[in-house]
Formats: sequence, structure tokens, C-alpha cells
Amino acid sequence: MVIPGTTDLMAKTNLTLVTEFLLIAFTEYPELAVPLFHLFLFIYLTTLLGNLGMITLIRMDRRLHTPMYFLLSHLSFMDICYSSVTVPQTMAMLLEHGATLSYTRCVAQFFLFTFFGSIDCYLLALMAYDRYVAVCQPLLYVTIMTQRARLGFVTGAYIAGLLSALVRTVTAFTLTFCGNNEIDFIFCDLPPLLKLTCGDSYTQEMVIIVFAIFVLPASMVVTVVSYLFIIVAILRIPSAGGRAKTFSTCTSHLTAVSLFFGTLIFMYLRDNSGQASEQDQVVSVFYTTVIPMLNPLIYSLRNKEVKEALRKVLSRIKLS
Repeated sequence: MVIPGTTDLMAKTNLTLVTEFLLIAFTEYPELAVPLFHLFLFIYLTTLLGNLGMITLIRMDRRLHTPMYFLLSHLSFMDICYSSVTVPQTMAMLLEHGATLSYTRCVAQFFLFTFFGSIDCYLLALMAYDRYVAVCQPLLYVTIMTQRARLGFVTGAYIAGLLSALVRTVTAFTLTFCGNNEIDFIFCDLPPLLKLTCGDSYTQEMVIIVFAIFVLPASMVVTVVSYLFIIVAILRIPSAGGRAKTFSTCTSHLTAVSLFFGTLIFMYLRDNSGQASEQDQVVSVFYTTVIPMLNPLIYSLRNKEVKEALRKVLSRIKLS
């Protein structure tokens, strides 16, 4: 039966309008459901503890009250939100061998994921700019990266993320979804949703692509240009020790950027016309689940200031 209000195309092909979506990622391997559930639970708890610990550490230690760590605290908060949009639902899907999402819930998840993901991109770009100012204009760093400036940068990132999420969500869900409602993915994301559309979606896809340029490619351009200037500045340092010391201040951020942008490029800046593959599922798990867990480890294990602050806090706990 065709729901009233559907298009002639749907009526002619006897397709029904999709009012809910069925997530079926990993359901073809029921024997792995319980092990995968425990793995996701471990990763999620580690993500929460690691990022909450990073935020707490930055607030407790005055040596970390700098623009870079101010941005890092917001990145940690976004990683918690970003992961929480998808991971609990994935765990429920594994236990129930599939998850049914209402249309409204799918819209909400799509919006929140885009919102937090966009802010993540902007914050990583701002952190690259912060490193550029610190390395290339050290004498002006304090006057450029003032408290007012960094508050303005973060506020701008949140506003830009909100606008991007609104436009992307409204545009995506003006599409008509009909026929098959199965999404072979861990959450409602754009590539698998586009495979469920019927009728002409060219205009909506172009709008989504144009606005996507202002998130991922724009953030990448800021990051790449910042690091090009940083590399030039480092090469001008006469001593090898000085070059190594200066570059070490950027390695944590560079590692996080490479992991995050690399996986997003694979997912969103390529042809998604084929069916969702197991490779897509693995990559989606990596950037929605694994990277938020790795970020606090990257910034703690590869950063002397964070390690010293952590030792100081642990020593206080032992003494008390």
C-alpha cells in the first residue's frame, strides 16, 4: 500500500514511503554480537574517562590554562558528545541484532552527529592556527591568542557547526525515502541514507556538497596552510635540537588531525554510489568510536606538560 502524498514514481513502482529505519550493521555475524558489545563498552567507557580526565586536568592545573589547552578541553567535550550520539545505540543494536529508528529519531541523530562532528573539524583547525601563531609569531602569541580571542574562536566554531548541521539536516531530510528501509551502517549518516532515496535528489546533494566544503575542506585548508608555515619556520632554526623541540610541540595535534581528517576524507570525499561495504562500517567505527578514545591518549602520552600535570595530581591523591 502506498502512503497518501507520495509521488507518481512511487505509486507506479509500488513503493512505500519510509517512516522508520532499520540499522543492520554487523547483524550478519550474530556470533560476534556479545564480543563486539563488550569491545564497544570498553572503548566507550575509556572515551568517557579519558576525555573527562583531560577536561578535569586542564581545569585543575594552572600551567595548562593556555589557549591550546583551552581548545583541547572543548575538543575533549565534543569527543564525549560525538561518541555518545552513536556508541550506546550501536551497543543496543548488537544485543538486539538490529535497531529500529523512527524517522524523527534518525533526523535527531543525523543533526547531532553533524553538529558535533563539524565543531570537531573547526576546533582542530583552530588548534592548527594556534600552533602557527606559537611557532611563527611567538612574540605576538600573547597579544593574538587572548582570552577574548579564544572565546570568540570557540563561539564561532559552535555557531558555524550549528548552521552547518541545520542546513545539512534540513536538506538531507527533504529527500524522499522509499522502498527498502535497511541501513547497513551503525547510525543514520548521509552516504547510506542517499542509497534509500527515490526520485531526483540532485539539487539536495549539490546543496549538501556546497555546505560540506565549508566544514571538512575548509578546515583542512586552514590546517595544511598553518603547518606549511610551521615547517618553513622550523627549517629556519639553525640547531637540530631547536628544530626537534619546536616540532615536538605540534606532534600531538598533527597525529590527531591526520587520524580524524584521514578517515573523514575516506568516507565523505569519494564516490558513495556503491552499496555500503564492511570496509565503510569499519572506518565509521574508527572515526566515531576509536578516535574519540585515542585523542586524550595522544595528547597525554606525547605531551610533557600534560604528563607533568598528571603526575602532580596523582601525587596529591597519594598524599591525601
